[in-house]
Amino acid sequence: MLQNGRWSEEKIWNWYNSRPWLRGCNYMSADCANRVDQWQEYGFEERFETTEEELKLMQQTGFNTVRLIPEFIVWQQEHDGFMERFERYISLCDKYGISCMITLANDCMPPASETWRMTTLGEQKYDWGYHGGRKRSQHGVNRTMGPHPFLDDPALREEYFTMVREIVTKYKDDERICIWDVYNEPGNSKRETVTLPILKRMFETVREISPSQPLTCGVWRISGDENIPYDDIEQYSIDNSDVISYHCYKEYNDHIRIIKRLKKEGRPLINTEWLGRCLGNDVFSLFPLFYLEKIGCYNWGFVAGKYQTYEPWDSTWQRYFDGTETNVDFTKWFHDLYRPNHRPYDPKEIELIQEFCRIADEDFSKNEK
Repeated sequence: MLQNGRWSEEKIWNWYNSRPWLRGCNYMSADCANRVDQWQEYGFEERFETTEEELKLMQQTGFNTVRLIPEFIVWQQEHDGFMERFERYISLCDKYGISCMITLANDCMPPASETWRMTTLGEQKYDWGYHGGRKRSQHGVNRTMGPHPFLDDPALREEYFTMVREIVTKYKDDERICIWDVYNEPGNSKRETVTLPILKRMFETVREISPSQPLTCGVWRISGDENIPYDDIEQYSIDNSDVISYHCYKEYNDHIRIIKRLKKEGRPLINTEWLGRCLGNDVFSLFPLFYLEKIGCYNWGFVAGKYQTYEPWDSTWQRYFDGTETNVDFTKWFHDLYRPNHRPYDPKEIELIQEFCRIADEDFSKNEK
């Protein structure tokens, strides 16, 4: 390993090639209004039944991994129950042959406003017709910095790092966890340089625990134009990730340029967020590309539900109406693969996914012999 604890290229390639092609989704069951709903005690047993039915469907689809984001406020207020439910969750995933990528922090924050209130446990309200289930959310056009309710407060920040240390320490050698995703979209919500020292501390904290799983932090604003340099957060994320991950909701040609650029890092690639049909980011062009390049992939969403990620981002609507983004097909779903009745949004999408998952597993079996 290198001085900063980063895995060598040889080690990460050995790890990556020793397992089947990673393909799955960012997951929350359809009856969750948000991640508080996903992890809190209130209503958990009913939602856990939904989760099992959806994981069965996920296995039938051919997926073998999910990306999960724990919720700090649930850990803080229902600590023992949260830890028990977290264990049950990853055990259920494992039952259906699904590994878990765990994302430890997140910068997708709604903008500051007088109407903002700290999230509380209990019944979670939601608004119909909005991506994420909220009229005012991180999915709009942020004109002011979004405050982080936990990481901006010194006392709560220390508690947050306690949560990170506890979860990573407990599962640092657990094969049901495939990757630690250190931070989701650091610098988003106009947080920029405010996040950089927190991101560095997050990497250092997890490295000190020395987990057997690799670390990553996705670059999410990356351009395929190599004349545009990485910003400080992107460069730090790339330099400290064992496996390189990225987000891209753009068209096929943008993916090609981004993949070409990131391949120069000499490490395996994983796309941890994709699928924005109305922006030309679709299953038919991208899933075969990920298979061909053996790029791990996690589309956003699975079964459409209360979180309503089949709706476009509110920022997409705003940019369309102000004329800055006109190439949008609003007749298509944004994210999600299945309707609430578990029928596919488009059966041909699922048939294609199943076919390439089958081919990938055959490839892996042949290479194992």
